[in-house]
Formats: sequence, C-alpha cells, structure tokens
Amino acid sequence: MRKSARLTALAAVGVLALSSLTACANDAASSTSADAGSKGDGKGTKVKIMVGGLDKVIYLPAMLTQRLGYFDAEGLDVELLSEPAGVQAETALVSGQVQGAVGFYDHTLDLQTKQKYVESVVQFSQAPGEVEIVSNKAAGDITSPKDFKGKKLGVTGLGSSTDFLTKYLAVKNGVKVSDFTPVAVGAGPTFIAALQNGAIDGGMTTDPTVANILDKKAGKVLLDMRTPEGSQKALGGPYPSSSLYMQTDWVNSHKETVQKLVNAFVKTLNWMSTHSASEIAAKMPADYSQGNKALYAQAVKSTLPMFTKDGVMPENGPETVEKVLKAFNPNIKNAKVDLSKTFTTEFVEKAKG
Repeated sequence: MRKSARLTALAAVGVLALSSLTACANDAASSTSADAGSKGDGKGTKVKIMVGGLDKVIYLPAMLTQRLGYFDAEGLDVELLSEPAGVQAETALVSGQVQGAVGFYDHTLDLQTKQKYVESVVQFSQAPGEVEIVSNKAAGDITSPKDFKGKKLGVTGLGSSTDFLTKYLAVKNGVKVSDFTPVAVGAGPTFIAALQNGAIDGGMTTDPTVANILDKKAGKVLLDMRTPEGSQKALGGPYPSSSLYMQTDWVNSHKETVQKLVNAFVKTLNWMSTHSASEIAAKMPADYSQGNKALYAQAVKSTLPMFTKDGVMPENGPETVEKVLKAFNPNIKNAKVDLSKTFTTEFVEKAKG
C-alpha cells in the first residue's frame, strides 16, 4: 500500500508539473503574439522587457525611461520584468516570454554560436560597469587575477556576463578556468552575505552592491571597470555591456515598435548626460536606495561614466567583446561570429536625427 500510494503521489506531481509547463508555454506564446502583434504598432503597444536586475545601476536606463515617461510619450505600454542575472533575461527572450532583454551585449555573440540570432538595438554603455571585489580576509592573498587559482569567486549566475568576465581575467593572467570555482551568488544582499560568511573569497558585482560593500567595510576593490579607462586597462578596449537586445526576426517584423523603444532610451541617455547623479537617483523608486539616499546617489555617480550619451555602439567595442569571449569560450573560439549581425545602428541613427 505504501508503495502504491507513493507511486500515485509521484504521478500526481508529474501531472501538476506538466500542467505548469504547458501553462507557461501558453503564456509565453500569448505574450509574443497578442501583446506584440505585427499590426499593433500604434498607441499603447504592449512590450515586455526582461531586465537582468532592475535595481542594478548598470541597467538604470530601463526603469529611468519609464519614470521619465518616455515610453508613454512614444505610445508604448512597456512592462519591465526582473531576473537576478543577465543570463536569465537572455533565456526569457529566446523562449519567447518577452520581446526584449536588457542585459550585456556579449550574449548576442554567445547565442549566435547556438544558431539563435539576437541583436543589440541600442547600446547603453561603453564599459562593463563591473567591479572585482575581494573579502577583507582574502585581500592579502588576492592582489591581482593571477591569484585566482584555488579561490571561490562570486558571479551573478553561471553563464552570466560576470562569469564570462571573471574567466577572461583569469585566463589573461595565466590561470586556467578549471583552477578556480565560480559560485552563483546573485547580487545585493546575497552577494554581500556570501562575501562576509566566507562562501566566496571575492567576486564580480555592480553598484549599488559595490557601494554597500565598501560602506560596510566588508571588502576591497581589486579591479574597477566602471569607466572607459578601467575597461581599457582590464580588457584592452571599450567593452559595450548593458543594452537592449531583441530577436532579429522580431526586430525586422516590428520596426515601428523597435524605433519607438530606441527613441525613448536615447532620450533617457541624453537626459542622464545633462543631469547630476543626485538628480538621477531622485527619479528612481524609493526602495532602490535601501534607506540611504546619499549612498545610492554615490553608487550612481561611480557608475555614470560607463554610459553612452546617444546609444551608439562604441567603435571597436564588438571586437573587444569577441576577443574576451574567444579567450576562454571554446564555442566562440572555434566559431566564425558575424559581428555585423550582433547589433544594429539603424534605429539609433534615426533617433538621433
């Protein structure tokens, strides 16, 4: 009887799981067809965008554009969703759950090697905006990426851009990818807790996590890639990171909607270039500051240099990204990547005009 009851219970769980998966698939299909129909390019067009962490300063233009009312001004009904890591935003895009993803441009190259074509339609940044942090306890042992061997290093998620960049820094400095352990710890409180309790020796993260770590004196900065100069020093060139990327087929069949999205984001980037960090911070949701407005404004200020003013892909940026990925990613190292298909300037040029 016990065995029979157990089998019955397992069967029930299986049916529920299958039902949930079917519901998710149906939801994804309806969001793609109903919310973003090819004829629905008029006022109030529904678009879902998944962001790899809405409260991360590197992805600030997404929420700021909504707060400034620029989506509404373009006749768009944009729903911003959030996942803790960029790789999860990528997954949501390619599975059809959303029409756009705000995440790192490098995913467009990685996906092309898997025969999935997506492209950046507006480039938010010219540097990663990432910082390699080491815990106070490990600071004496890790003075450069050459010391990564044998260490546990935090990343937002396995397969994320923080994972990619950590592997590149290791390989560039003579450490094999197999010589250290990447640990998925997300960002914010989970990253800080992992650093404090010794679950990781260091890791790569962004503001406002960086500002909070330094404020708590929980760690030290090893490498700062929040500026074009920092990107040049660590990676050898400009590194286009945060962007709005979309499936190429969808872009080609919804050009009017894409143009409106790009118009809105270019307005935001221009607005950011003419306002102070405090003014920008004041526009964001109150809970983003976690009760410390001054610290959050400082986090914005530290990251502002990474952003473009017009959404244009930085010159030689795609080549830097390809070089970084080829250094450790066998899929890209042995593949021919057509960089021209990983981004487009068509919409940005019209928005500027």
